[in-house]
Amino acid sequence: MPRLNPLRPSDPLRWLALGWRDFVRCPGIGLFYGSVFMVMGWAIIAVFRHAPAYTLALCAGFLLMGPFLCLGMYRASQRLEAGEKPDFGDSLLAWDQRLGPLAIFGFVLLVLEMLWGRATLVLFALNFDGMPDFRGSLLALLDPENITFTLGWLTLGAVFASLIYAVSVVSMPMLLDRPTDAITAGLTSFRLVLDQPLAMWTWALLIAIVIFAGMLPAFAGLLVAAPLIGHGSWHAYRAAVGPD
Repeated sequence: MPRLNPLRPSDPLRWLALGWRDFVRCPGIGLFYGSVFMVMGWAIIAVFRHAPAYTLALCAGFLLMGPFLCLGMYRASQRLEAGEKPDFGDSLLAWDQRLGPLAIFGFVLLVLEMLWGRATLVLFALNFDGMPDFRGSLLALLDPENITFTLGWLTLGAVFASLIYAVSVVSMPMLLDRPTDAITAGLTSFRLVLDQPLAMWTWALLIAIVIFAGMLPAFAGLLVAAPLIGHGSWHAYRAAVGPD
């Protein structure tokens, strides 16, 4: 197992600053991936307007795609760290030499997403007669009479989101950077969150704030927010995980 480095609560701010530095040094790569995230946000809005029942499924799919899209930004930061010039084609093919472990880890994330979705369906079934569409779900969450359901739904989401964050926060850059397997990467990430909770949950809060701010206006802020978090996550991994 890799050695974990001690972290300070202020380190996440430094990771953001380093992420911004990398973005400025290769803006074309960052803007490309940021534009992909922006288009994904537009797709969610379009589906919500025309086929709201499929919105949750689309969001789950995008949650799975996000970490894999960030591989390109991890590769760019890796090249910059080595004193090399990042290449756009190289960032697109960052997954090529580590396809097996990345696929296994993607399957683990898929299972967690499916369990989250199934638990949500059960929660709705226990509280309502039939499954409301997405608009109906939002109205149900905002109805004061459904406060127990709303608290349960939020708690369920927090548990699964925390678990996915814990197993994946440094797993992808670790799989890209060294010849390790998906299970070791996931366990290392989980162990890091348990060992360094203050720094790692501060990082989670910063990610949430930056991404939420990036959704305004009309997801256009993701052009900058997505690469900022992507590059910053590479530096979070490099700061937190020592040699094997």
